[in-house]
Amino acid sequence: MLALGKLLELTLVRREPTEKIQLTVEGVRLHWLTEGVLEVTPPSGKDDGLDLLLSAGIHGNETAPIELLDRLLQDIASGRLKPRARVLFMYGNPDAMRRGERYLEQDLNRLFNGRHEDSSGFEALRAAELERLAAAFFSRPGRERLHYDLHTAIRGSKIERFALYPFASGREHSRRQLARLSAAGIDAVLLQSKPGITFSAYTYTHLQAEAFTLELGKARPFGHNDGVDLHLLEARLAALIEGREESADDSLDDLQLFAVAREVIKHSDAFQLHLAADVENFSELPPGYLLAEDIAGSRWLVEEEGARIIFPNPKVANGLRAGILIVPTQAPSGV
Repeated sequence: MLALGKLLELTLVRREPTEKIQLTVEGVRLHWLTEGVLEVTPPSGKDDGLDLLLSAGIHGNETAPIELLDRLLQDIASGRLKPRARVLFMYGNPDAMRRGERYLEQDLNRLFNGRHEDSSGFEALRAAELERLAAAFFSRPGRERLHYDLHTAIRGSKIERFALYPFASGREHSRRQLARLSAAGIDAVLLQSKPGITFSAYTYTHLQAEAFTLELGKARPFGHNDGVDLHLLEARLAALIEGREESADDSLDDLQLFAVAREVIKHSDAFQLHLAADVENFSELPPGYLLAEDIAGSRWLVEEEGARIIFPNPKVANGLRAGILIVPTQAPSGV
């Protein structure tokens, strides 16, 4: 196997490879760009027109998707996977990965779409670098652009594998992409309705990629992910890389779809979230439930029928989202 196939190992020990470019026997090109980032280019004449960005480790303790990318890249470097797509592998936050922490100074996945320009420190610099690398990768005209940003959640979830589909003015969410997610073992998708500040929101909004944040179970340490079932997703990604993806059925009957009803924003240190510390994502909340309170008599009462909560976290910094209320919605009619 080519040494660059051990990108995860190189990243965890903070070692820069001596050879930055290597070729497989069949002419697949592996190019180390910077710490934790490697570009794969298929042989001349075997490119099917897909540019696929696979990122993980934006939060350093989300190890199951990091290990998934490691398996895919090792299969490419050893010749078991034969790419017909250009693929950019990204480990987002190497320092946090090495420490087994979610982040070091601030949440990297809240620093995109220009937010890093108003901040400083390691994560802000890394967000700018990842944006630059993604923009360069997606700069070729006339190609299909697809980005999966792979995560695991802080807490458990009643729906373990789900996706967040970003919003951009003037663009419709795609049924084809939703069907592709369903075939990859994703059980639910949150269709977002306003611009975001995450990595997938950046590539969707500014680089015109189809982009998704995928939540794939609960965060665990390296080597403790045997209970995380990602075999359908891994098989689908391998098929995309090799250009042998079967067309997905347009039916979305097995996919639960949700829309954002409201975001709960923490304004001060007085903020109180009235949920148990171990409440799971997608827990249902009855109408009239007092969800949260903050300064100046601010109160969040549940008004929506069928409301559920995702990403509840009262420990976020002031001004950030401490939870999202979501409700069931209908599938889009777009292509």
